[in-house]
Amino acid sequence: MPETTAEPAALVRARGLTVRFVSRDASVTAVNGVDLDLLPGEVLSILGESGSGKSVTLRAMMALHPPRQTALGGELLVCGHDMLAAAEDAVADIRGRLVSMIFQEPMTALDPVFTIGHQITETIIRHEAVSRRDAERRALDLLEMVQVPSLQRVLAAYPHELSGGLRQRAMIAMALSCRPRLLLADEPTTALDATVQIQILLLLRRLQQELGMGIIFVTHDIGVASEIADRIEVMYAGRIVEGGSVRDILRTPAHPYTRGLLGAMAHGRRRGERLPSIPGAPPDPRSVPPGCSFAPRCSEAEAACLDHVPEARLSAPNRLVRCIHAGAAQLSH
Repeated sequence: MPETTAEPAALVRARGLTVRFVSRDASVTAVNGVDLDLLPGEVLSILGESGSGKSVTLRAMMALHPPRQTALGGELLVCGHDMLAAAEDAVADIRGRLVSMIFQEPMTALDPVFTIGHQITETIIRHEAVSRRDAERRALDLLEMVQVPSLQRVLAAYPHELSGGLRQRAMIAMALSCRPRLLLADEPTTALDATVQIQILLLLRRLQQELGMGIIFVTHDIGVASEIADRIEVMYAGRIVEGGSVRDILRTPAHPYTRGLLGAMAHGRRRGERLPSIPGAPPDPRSVPPGCSFAPRCSEAEAACLDHVPEARLSAPNRLVRCIHAGAAQLSH
């Protein structure tokens, strides 16, 4: 019989994932029925405006939402572990060892009362049976790997003594300290200037290729997504509205929201030319309109768009769109 090659197990598998925040006054569904897959060695970018549910999805993968105020539903497997059912001590072992996260603002994510070297070293000791001397040696190697100058100075420095770019590199080194299989990056370049931003993107892509990690990269900048990702999932009002390869999304965007994001890019436009914008604002998650959530801002909306939430259509392998106007013919152009 001919040999069959089994597909590698997904690092992330989400099916119908919902995240709902509950308080005495209100119940807010921030993520609503998300399906997501990430294979080893793949870089996926989740793209969307602020409030679309991107960061909430990422934090669910790390089980970082407060359990008393959060109701989770659906299925969420991360590196083979059921993150919706795992006990707290099991989750603590998974974090850092199998999956790590780079947060948007390192100044608030790093502990201000400990040095960079201490924080990286303690992370290594927590998850691996190594001596402090070996952990300190690896911390030095990690900072060198992320191209930090003056290694000993940075190891001995506190977070407030470093620039934004150096703090972000230190956080990347900490995230990689236990050689995770999955790296989650929550808008890690937003607070950086353009030059440092490009350096961080190139660094992450190089490290991903060298270490064979999977990465989920959250951003609101479609230019950043196109630089680092293999695939893009566009998110709006808690739902994935379009997904596909970077090439397909950039060349043949099928959802009006994706086309609006692409149209607002400054790249390729003349100096002084006014950029088009998407009218209105994302819906308040406490009162999402019926039907397609994007309909109130969409120039192509019609009565049917308000009746029900459009189904996600898979018109080709790895090509998805949630819009009644997007047919297979449009996606195959």
